[in-house]
Amino acid sequence: MSINAEEISTLIKQQIENFDADIEVNDVGTVIEIGDGIARAHGLDNAMAGELLEFSNGVMGLAQNLEESNVGIVILGPYTGIKEGDEVRRTGRIMQVPVGEELLGRVVNPLGQAIDGKGAIETAKSRPIEAAAPGVMDRKSVDEPLQTGIKAIDALVPIGRGQRELIIGDRQTGKTTVAVDTILNQKDQDMICIYVAIGQKESTVRNTVETFRKYGALDYTIVVTAGASDPAPLLYLAPYTGVAMGEEFMYNGKHVLVVYDDLSKQAVAYRELSLLLRRPPGREAFPGDVFYLHSRLLERAAKLSDALGGGSLTALPFVETQAGDIAAYIPTNVISITDGQIFLQSDLFFSGVRPAINAGLSVSRVGGSAQIKAMKKVAGTLRLDLASFRELEAFSQFGSDLDKSTQAKLNRGQRTVEVLKQGLHKPMVVEKQVMILFALTKGYLDDIPVEDVLRFESELNVWVESNRNELFTTIRETGKLPDDGEMRSAIEAFKKTFLPTNN
Repeated sequence: MSINAEEISTLIKQQIENFDADIEVNDVGTVIEIGDGIARAHGLDNAMAGELLEFSNGVMGLAQNLEESNVGIVILGPYTGIKEGDEVRRTGRIMQVPVGEELLGRVVNPLGQAIDGKGAIETAKSRPIEAAAPGVMDRKSVDEPLQTGIKAIDALVPIGRGQRELIIGDRQTGKTTVAVDTILNQKDQDMICIYVAIGQKESTVRNTVETFRKYGALDYTIVVTAGASDPAPLLYLAPYTGVAMGEEFMYNGKHVLVVYDDLSKQAVAYRELSLLLRRPPGREAFPGDVFYLHSRLLERAAKLSDALGGGSLTALPFVETQAGDIAAYIPTNVISITDGQIFLQSDLFFSGVRPAINAGLSVSRVGGSAQIKAMKKVAGTLRLDLASFRELEAFSQFGSDLDKSTQAKLNRGQRTVEVLKQGLHKPMVVEKQVMILFALTKGYLDDIPVEDVLRFESELNVWVESNRNELFTTIRETGKLPDDGEMRSAIEAFKKTFLPTNN
């Protein structure tokens, strides 16, 4: 076989013409220290804060401390396979999570990976977990109610779409129940719910998911969970994952409710990370930026202006108190960021008042703007009546002979407390709430025995539904209170058929 010099030169010319110089630059560092879920790496001089970094075994990390000679990395996953001297490379990506309607009805971890055994989630979109909150001009005043279905909240401390309402109280006072019932009540309300469980027992989260499934709430809910046995970085990331998933819907003009249960555990996880990263500790050993940890999360809740689609993201953060101390560090921080708080008191809970809402310490800074007109009318004086009853109740224990007006106030107060009680997972539609509160404030319950009040309420609702349903329809469709005379005649007609227990 003869070699043709001309052919060879033609081939070489073609190769030179088609030569494309591809230079691939990789920033690669070396692990110089590893332990307790934190790695330090040398050689990543251009790494960004919050950038995802990849270790040689495929585990991802989050760049947190950018120091002169090394980078402090929080490891997102098992760190036992990483050792000193291993390679770690930049990805150029900021931490992102999958978002979109495909996540509805699923249980995911803070990295957006499915953990409900139903297979991987295929989503087309992702969002960075850290994002700037909407600016002042991008927002609108909160003017649309978010109905929780809980009488004591909708009447006394109303929540509006786009609001941030803190739920605060000791452990075992019914905080999670308030959130679960609120989510159950969003059925057919055009609301997407995201429940973020931080540092809870796996069995508790399982029970909550089963409750959602039982009542058909899982269809419009995403559950993000970082269990008690998960490493601290996942507990720290969980709320940001939840809000990023919610923002996708909000910026598409939808309404979202995000529940963070609870931020105390997130703050403790962040303190652990910060101390391991050798950041200087402050009050109660929390780092100096623990306020920013929560403010940059909760400020992302908003009611967007019409120009941006008018979507909303409502946040219900939870904070656990120790022995009812709302003046501790984390509670005061979060109270100052939110638009009000619902305080659940253990004394009330154990005395059978459930939900155990302390009307004196609970407040909604949005107030009547987040109520329909009918509710505003019937619940106007309720808070003051309840507060003065609590005061009189304390005094009446010392003296037996009370004048008639004091006795009447005490009687009304006892019935008010009874009306505001509510069973587990039994949220109530707003028109039925308005009906019983109208009966209460107009004195129709004053001669009903206290033990019969809740039976009176349920029978009244059934009677009105069967005989005067147009009253419910008016409240539901217009938001206004029907004619005073019509309401009174309906309650009076029902009252003639009601038989107290002792008769």
